[in-house]
Amino acid sequence: MAVRCSDVEQAYGDFRARREATVWQRLNRVLGVLLFVAIWLVIVSLFVPPYKKLTQSRAEIDNLQAQVNEQKTLLARQTREVALVQTDTTYLETIARDRLDLMKEGETIFRLEPTQDTKRKDSARR
Repeated sequence: MAVRCSDVEQAYGDFRARREATVWQRLNRVLGVLLFVAIWLVIVSLFVPPYKKLTQSRAEIDNLQAQVNEQKTLLARQTREVALVQTDTTYLETIARDRLDLMKEGETIFRLEPTQDTKRKDSARR
């Protein structure tokens, strides 16, 4: 069984060609994956800023809604107080005596000092 030199060169050439083809196939796969990743990153970068703006807007809407609810509560409280002042003379007398520090004869008034937290809330409301 004699092996000719041309047979060896041909077999070696086929091996080399297959090896080079495999290298190019791998490089093509790597390039395809990199291209896919690059396209994916471009798409993501296009959608991230609007998404951030959307979340900030939602947070701002929630904040404003809380302020609206607080103002509605304050409005209801003040509307109730105005209605009481206009219709209930006993309430009007009580409020006037309290603000002017007046009392009826034989009446004893006990005043309770508000806590520090209550003072801060009252000063923030005015």
